[in-house]
Amino acid sequence: MAMTIHVDIVSAEEEIYSGQAEMVIAQAELGEVGIAPRHAPFLARLRPGAVRVKLSASEELPFYVSGGLIEVQPHLVTILADTALRARDIDEAAALEAKRRAEEALKDRSGKIDYARAQAELAEAVRQLQVLEHYKKHKGQFEK
Repeated sequence: MAMTIHVDIVSAEEEIYSGQAEMVIAQAELGEVGIAPRHAPFLARLRPGAVRVKLSASEELPFYVSGGLIEVQPHLVTILADTALRARDIDEAAALEAKRRAEEALKDRSGKIDYARAQAELAEAVRQLQVLEHYKKHKGQFEK
């Protein structure tokens, strides 16, 4: 039996996942990190995007996080995010609509919008759609 590490993924609203995994892959601010059991401790900021919890060589759970923090201890990974969703729970229609609205706002050159906010909303919608697309493409590998 492979060694495992305990993983907790928590959003501002609720605990999204708590369980054992063989590995966790996340988008840290300075690049992608892979955490296996007995990893050296560290704390880092996360970029918005995918977090993959590998339960075994053939099974993984994909999540979307809006950013946040990852704390790693030798036998525990904790991810704290404002927003965290299982890939299967992402509302594709809402993400597409948010993307459309942000793109429209960025086309407005009248100066009446907050460009930084529109860019952040666009980036979040695009990352959610990327996580969802990856989930759909590899659905056979997930949550057997």
